[in-house]
Amino acid sequence: MPPASTAPVDPATTPLIAVDDLLPGVRVFLKDETRYASGSHKEPAARAVVARAVAEGRDRVVVGSCGSYGRAMATACAAAGLRCTVVLPAGWGDGGAFAEAAGSDVHLVPGGYEDAVAASHRLADADGAVDGNVDGPYKDVVLEGHGHVVHALHEVLGTAPAALWIPVGNGTTIVAAHRRLRALGWSVPLHGVGSPGNNPILTSWPGPYRTLRSDAVVTTEHNEPLVNWHALHGPEALAAIADSGGAVHAADDDALLAAQDRLAGHGAHATAAGSAALAGLLAHARTAPVTGNQIVLLTGR
Repeated sequence: MPPASTAPVDPATTPLIAVDDLLPGVRVFLKDETRYASGSHKEPAARAVVARAVAEGRDRVVVGSCGSYGRAMATACAAAGLRCTVVLPAGWGDGGAFAEAAGSDVHLVPGGYEDAVAASHRLADADGAVDGNVDGPYKDVVLEGHGHVVHALHEVLGTAPAALWIPVGNGTTIVAAHRRLRALGWSVPLHGVGSPGNNPILTSWPGPYRTLRSDAVVTTEHNEPLVNWHALHGPEALAAIADSGGAVHAADDDALLAAQDRLAGHGAHATAAGSAALAGLLAHARTAPVTGNQIVLLTGR
């Protein structure tokens, strides 16, 4: 079934929900980025790439995805009247059903996320299409789009929070957030939360960055967006977290599901992986004092 709407959603209008009963004496703000038409927090980045493609007179965008960026790009291209090709690992996510329903061409390849991205690079080059991947020639456009969430927080809060908690896959959102925070003059510790043993940002922290073996990571229906053997912005994400004074945290599937349940009780319906930031904050609070306003970024599919 096609998405109900492809109308753009302003990042500033996605809810910022203040919750006082998650941690005693601490106000937690849930930045709910699941409300876009695609269900993905990556939609502002996809729209930024599409806007650049339109400005350059291009007519097709190609991306590799484990699901969420593909949904976002399919939605953004449909809204702008551009053609879109999404390359996905066979057997992951919805198999490209959402992207196809939005009018995109879907290619399934064997392997994992990194294989899909590599195949999409080749396909974009062969087709003369825009390579909209997070590590492609439009990388800075992608980062600019992802940074909109920090601009929205700045507009709503006015003062810097004590910390910002972000799910970790490629590390793209962390790098983008760090860039925008520095541009705004805000000093905010960034805390990345991912799947234990399944992402080189976690296994490398505090550095140096080292990729994992491709057969060393374990993907489940709950951790899928958090799993990478090579995080495409891994080195930059480690540097951003360290520079901000933040840290990296692990959350297994049980913790992801528990956080997802807690969020549902507050009217926020993130996926299990999209609940990773809250899982990390709750685990951290059991071992260390937490004070001040804590921002938890909820991500979608």
